[in-house]
Amino acid sequence: MNATQEKLKAQVKQALIAAFGADLAEADPILVPASNPKFGDYQANVALSLSKKLGKQPRAIASAIVDQLDVSEICEPPEIAGPGFINLKLKTAYLEAQLNEIQADPRLGVLAAKTPKREIVDFSSPNIAKEMHVGHLRSTIIGDSIARILEFQGHDVLRLNHVGDWGTQFGMLIADLREVYPDALTTANALDIGDLVSFYRKAKLRFDTDETFQETARQEVVALQAGAEDTLHAWKLLCEQSRREFQIIYDLLDVQIIERGESFYNPLLSGVVEDLEKSGLLVENQGAKCVFLEGFTNREGEPLPLIVQKSDGGYNYATTDLASLRYRIQQDQAKRIIYVTDAGQGNHFAQFFQVAGKAGWIPDDVELVHVPFGLVLGEDGKKFKTRSGDTVRLRDLLDEAIARTDADLKTRLQEEERQETEEFINEVARVVGISAVKYADLSQNRTSNYIFSYDKMLDLKGNTAPYMLYAYARIQGISRKGDINFKELGNNAVLLQHETELALAKYLLQLDEVISSVEQDLLPNRLCEYLYELSKKFNQFYDRNQGVQVLEAEEPQRTSRLVLCDLTARTLKLGLSLLGIQVLERM
Repeated sequence: MNATQEKLKAQVKQALIAAFGADLAEADPILVPASNPKFGDYQANVALSLSKKLGKQPRAIASAIVDQLDVSEICEPPEIAGPGFINLKLKTAYLEAQLNEIQADPRLGVLAAKTPKREIVDFSSPNIAKEMHVGHLRSTIIGDSIARILEFQGHDVLRLNHVGDWGTQFGMLIADLREVYPDALTTANALDIGDLVSFYRKAKLRFDTDETFQETARQEVVALQAGAEDTLHAWKLLCEQSRREFQIIYDLLDVQIIERGESFYNPLLSGVVEDLEKSGLLVENQGAKCVFLEGFTNREGEPLPLIVQKSDGGYNYATTDLASLRYRIQQDQAKRIIYVTDAGQGNHFAQFFQVAGKAGWIPDDVELVHVPFGLVLGEDGKKFKTRSGDTVRLRDLLDEAIARTDADLKTRLQEEERQETEEFINEVARVVGISAVKYADLSQNRTSNYIFSYDKMLDLKGNTAPYMLYAYARIQGISRKGDINFKELGNNAVLLQHETELALAKYLLQLDEVISSVEQDLLPNRLCEYLYELSKKFNQFYDRNQGVQVLEAEEPQRTSRLVLCDLTARTLKLGLSLLGIQVLERM
């Protein structure tokens, strides 16, 4: 809810109390944006909800409220419609004053959080010795956007990359490499990431089929956990090799993240088991130490245990997640911890959250949030894979987006007979290609699966990154054409006369409400929808048939419309930056 809506809501509530007494102090005015612009901007529906309680017709209740309602500073005189809706239309002078106020504000009227908090966003989380694939795309992009929005709102955000860098997979890989490629365990850069992945697959196959190798691999894990010098050195080299490859992708995506892998929490695992034992939650079951869960059952309908220490004394993901959760609350002092993973891990989070709650580790002022997302599907509606059936490497996917944008841009330049430098083409191809991939993902409700289509995401029309970037570049084109420096416009008064000016102005003033909602519900697609609608409203405003003249207009309309152009561009730039998308001055 934006500041205007909050103010009107308070005034409707005041009028309601004046009309019917303090007994209704807790009644909700039910003030919502109007469903149709012809009814105004806001609609209070409280009269309908109180009809039974007050024993009166809704229209009579609405009339009594309006008699006590003074919104003359903000709105035209209220009107009652239908059975008892109170319609409120914002005054043009009020809108003009609001726009004039945000002109000089770098935050464009978006208020920072009243009580900033320490927040942790746990996202991306690839596995060492494996390549980042399309499954990591959503976690990385969604997590980065959420972190950007929380940072913009003034929260102290810790961006954590909980990489899989410990456990059985290293025993397998090190044991195999000792036999077939010992140099990889002693020399930096002996393998590239592709070779490392290939060796990992072979080691996994051996582990699954060869009992002798299984035992050798387990011994390597024991040596690693005990800190054996040669095993530890080999482990560090393998981690560093993967880390370099991850960084290439993070740089391409412009993502900042701090690595704190599973190995970081390894010394804390025994403490987790000890604490659960002390709290009386731990039960021994077939040699393993478990906590039985409420609301989770196995196929036989029996209570499901969460294993925190296996019968062989080893630990698992749940133990590490419990240790990391305790560390984040006790050491990092986080007040909200956000985990961005695929929806398939929902049960895992519900289970270890429950155990931490039962153990008394979660203070009342700490919130744990699992941010689930759906699958990336191919255009056939099935899980997105290569033609050979392999999972798509993230690096290949991003390179392909840039290559397609490059080819499309060169074709367009040829058709328009435009000459541009190689540097310009490369930069536009990179920005548009990466932005298209990011926006295609973020514009979906994250809880849904979405179909990955290069053609759709690179389209210059529709709800796509190229459409947004083009709207921004078009405004910069206006400044070049008119030799206008937007920064020198100063605080010139905005005058709203045409219907497209009013529609654009009202939408510009909704940014605060949209960002505030994303801060709470962690759904970046709401920001995408807002930016798309804003771009459409700007294009209608600037359209030669249904809109207004800008550069050709007489003063003071000319300057007022240039201010609207600048506010739109600044809003697009800010909104896109919160999605991790860079703008272009020319396309």
